[in-house]
Amino acid sequence: MEKITSTDIRYTDLVSKRFNKRHMGQPEYICLPTSVAEVVAAVQEAVSSKKRVVVRSGGHCLEGFVADPKVRVLIDMSLMTNVAFDAERSAFVVEAGVTVGEMYRRLFLEWGVVLPAGEHPGIGVGGHILGGAFGFLCREYGLAADYLYAVEVVTVDASGKAASVVATREATDPNRELWWAHTGAGGGNFGIVTRYWLRSPDVSTPDPFQALPKAPATITTFRIGWDWKDIDQAVFTRLIQNFGNWSYQHSGPDSDYTPLFSILFMNHKNIGRVELKGLCTGDNAARLIMAHIAAMQEGLHTPKTLQVEQTSWLRFALNPFPELFQPGFDNVQAKIKDAYFRQPLTKNQIDIAYQYLTANLPIGGMLGMATYGGKVNAIAPDATATAQRDSIMDVACNIGWMDPADEGISLEWIRNFYGDLFEDRGGVPVPNEQTDGCMINHPDTDLTHAAWNRSSVAWPLLYYKENFPRLQLVKSKWDPLNIFHHAMSIVAAD
Repeated sequence: MEKITSTDIRYTDLVSKRFNKRHMGQPEYICLPTSVAEVVAAVQEAVSSKKRVVVRSGGHCLEGFVADPKVRVLIDMSLMTNVAFDAERSAFVVEAGVTVGEMYRRLFLEWGVVLPAGEHPGIGVGGHILGGAFGFLCREYGLAADYLYAVEVVTVDASGKAASVVATREATDPNRELWWAHTGAGGGNFGIVTRYWLRSPDVSTPDPFQALPKAPATITTFRIGWDWKDIDQAVFTRLIQNFGNWSYQHSGPDSDYTPLFSILFMNHKNIGRVELKGLCTGDNAARLIMAHIAAMQEGLHTPKTLQVEQTSWLRFALNPFPELFQPGFDNVQAKIKDAYFRQPLTKNQIDIAYQYLTANLPIGGMLGMATYGGKVNAIAPDATATAQRDSIMDVACNIGWMDPADEGISLEWIRNFYGDLFEDRGGVPVPNEQTDGCMINHPDTDLTHAAWNRSSVAWPLLYYKENFPRLQLVKSKWDPLNIFHHAMSIVAAD
């Protein structure tokens, strides 16, 4: 297989293929495999020559796990893009270089089905599914990882030999623990995923039209906006309370509102507006949306704008809320710090948010609050590696900047904001009655440092909770030489 080095005209484009421009790598060479055998060969050569090797699918890792100056070999999966139905396993096989948008397109056009996965169509499935995969349809259908039937992984044994292995969810499969680890433990831990097999957990049928959920007939989207000039602290507080209370009341797997998903964008005052964006599927979409909006407006008389539109599933999936992924999105430097919430924000946390979002600083950060739960909460915490199964929201402090000179003030703002939200528990969302740790697909290396994680809870327990020791055993068996590692990779037990 060809090695693409810095003298190749393709090298610059391939190196710059990453969402978060805050991180930069300079590998000796890049491999673009087109088959599993080529991935095995690329890994073997890197291991034999003792060169640090990493893998990339869509390039949307939020931290520098792939774009790392210490990496010498980058295996880019972009050319492995097959999507097909495997009749032998009664499951859809999706190669690791496929983007979420392309997967949606192929599944819909050929079979009329859908896999609940991420929001941005450019995300690669390779690193997305194995971290759980949270997105617009998760409340109605669960996480993409809940549909994982089998996974093919290139691993390296204790002798340094690379090989591919398939692990399934079948109880009799001797490799089952490797499958289980890929249902929420994140990427870069055990090997390189080359293919996923996907089907509904309660289905075993040779009919591809029945193997995954039927795609929505239509998507109804809604947008509400409030101008910051009309928002005082009382209105700000009420908006967050209303959103939290609605999420708490409707997070169960049997809620009538599982087809509805929304995100409250509490933007910094500099941005000028606070917004709620969401969607709903099904024949009752209009009724559910209006009830959700009424709940958000409870106790408020603040002027607002409202936009409701209906579109096809595929049109939405390939260009969801275009304003979120507008030109310039791919040039951003960013930091995201998230937390699972089991209960709404407290009044004190809301006051802290108001303080940071009205601070007189030249920044454009935000507090994002996404509805969670629904069918996600129908799964036992140890059934998959995704341990958080009773949350009502995913809440994140976000900030992005274009000028490298703004990094210092931006990082200071977001670190202090996040730390103050959880000041009473060491600056992090430790698992307790209100919070339940963090999402590994939104990694935050700050949590590995005592300066920002002052709790008694080690960072792996924030992401994996009681599943962590089991994941360490999988690491010991399948990556005994720790070939696959990064700043927040799983470390084998001593």
